[in-house]
Amino acid sequence: MIEIENLIKVYRRGTIEVIAIRDISLRIENGEFVMLIGPSGSGKTTFLHLLGGIDRPTAGKIIVNGKNIAMMNDKELTEYRKREVGMVFQFFNLVPTLNALENVMLPMQFAGLGVTERKKRAKELLEKVGMLSREKHYPDEMSGGEQQRVAIAVALANDPSLILADEPTGELDTETGLKIIELFKELNDDGKTVIIATHDMRLLKYASRVLKIEDGKIHEWNEKEKYLNGK
Repeated sequence: MIEIENLIKVYRRGTIEVIAIRDISLRIENGEFVMLIGPSGSGKTTFLHLLGGIDRPTAGKIIVNGKNIAMMNDKELTEYRKREVGMVFQFFNLVPTLNALENVMLPMQFAGLGVTERKKRAKELLEKVGMLSREKHYPDEMSGGEQQRVAIAVALANDPSLILADEPTGELDTETGLKIIELFKELNDDGKTVIIATHDMRLLKYASRVLKIEDGKIHEWNEKEKYLNGK
């Protein structure tokens, strides 16, 4: 479970303060599929980075499975990101000099798994995302959809309970984007908590909950059924 209390994030640019997240409090239960919507610049990416331990809040609590990550030191945050969070970025973030198999094995190496176990699990994950036949290919030899599938396998490498995705279909064609959406749904069905920041309204029919962020404030978006019914 994720419990967020009075979360604030302020960026300072010289003498100017930019409030990216404004006093957010909410709870996300284990196993939810949360769709986070809102205009560009509204704070979606900042919010995901705070949940993922990539960025630190200015104030407030982020309690994930009983641990307040806002109070963790750098070493503890590294372990949190390594063990408990899978982050999927819009622009894939694959290592260009590693092939698909090596990219998926990399987080497991950081986690201390032996090479045999790393290779076995990486192959299983590539098979899960439909990319085992491309295991020896490098990122520049793959399409955008293929790279995104490998990026999802990378995010799953250490079997995290929380999957965070930032505009995962933003650079993909319609058909490939739909396959990626269905893959996230499968991960959610497997028990993962999934939070996706997106403009892609096709996710609506899969999401168990929709949150809207505007000017750094989050509220429940209750227009799902109306939108799906075309009203």
